[in-house]
Amino acid sequence: MKATRTVQKILANYEGETPGVKGKLCQMLMNGKLGGTGKMIILPVDQGFEHGPARSFAANPAAYDPHYHYQLAIDAGLNAYAAPLGMLEAGADTFAGQIPTILKVNSSNSLVPGDAPNDQAITASVDDALRLGCAAIGFTIYPGSSTALDMFEEISAMREEAAAKGVATVIWSYPRGESLDKDGETAIDIAAYAAQIAALLGAHIIKIKLSTDHLSLGEAKKVYEAEKIEIADQAARVRHCMQASFNGRRIVVFSGGAKKGADGVYDDARAIRDGGGNGSIIGRNSFQRDRADALDMLGKLVDIYKGRA
Repeated sequence: MKATRTVQKILANYEGETPGVKGKLCQMLMNGKLGGTGKMIILPVDQGFEHGPARSFAANPAAYDPHYHYQLAIDAGLNAYAAPLGMLEAGADTFAGQIPTILKVNSSNSLVPGDAPNDQAITASVDDALRLGCAAIGFTIYPGSSTALDMFEEISAMREEAAAKGVATVIWSYPRGESLDKDGETAIDIAAYAAQIAALLGAHIIKIKLSTDHLSLGEAKKVYEAEKIEIADQAARVRHCMQASFNGRRIVVFSGGAKKGADGVYDDARAIRDGGGNGSIIGRNSFQRDRADALDMLGKLVDIYKGRA
């Protein structure tokens, strides 16, 4: 597999990493219809853990089958497929080598009492990722939660082990916690902070949500206003989050969120593209549609990231 100059330039930003980790990043960046462009679309299917089976898959019953998601990611020409241990194990042999995979190594669920601190349980290991031939591990952190420092320590240790074994690390950095209201969870100052935390923890790929123009932290708001930081439109907010990710030296993909109309998905992708983001990690907005519609939508997203739409 030959890396394009664009991919080589991205890999050069990871100066402290082993050839094994860079090789796994190259594998994902060079795979699929966006291979070599520096852009990525990843299919994440951890919603069964997070939201339950009916809420996740009843809209498209074929998606109850783990093989469905492997095949969707392959046929759509995506860069990678991310899922918890059981989902990957259920198709690891059938689809071995056909799509780079990301093992989600921690998870939560909606049965946890609502007043419990936001946290996730570790449900898989780096050795599981090696056994299944994964390109990366994926780990969620909740900046803003009272458990956040414990989560930082957990991923710090797992990331060190993964890097030593030649496996890359993707960090889902989702602000959530007792001191953050719903507006704060998607505020631009909090989103940029979440991206910075993930980068500082050593994430090779950072996953964050698209943000609003709301400013949540008083001290941060003073700086945004004094320095006239541009946050009025989504592309500008994406650009600012890329600044927070070591001035674009880290790969950042943006979450698709809850299912929405196709036009909304396309508008988000154009903002990510125009703001210099690396792409989308899009789950419910793909697998909750029927296969034909999902393939059509993912194909359109590829065209958007290639500048054709």
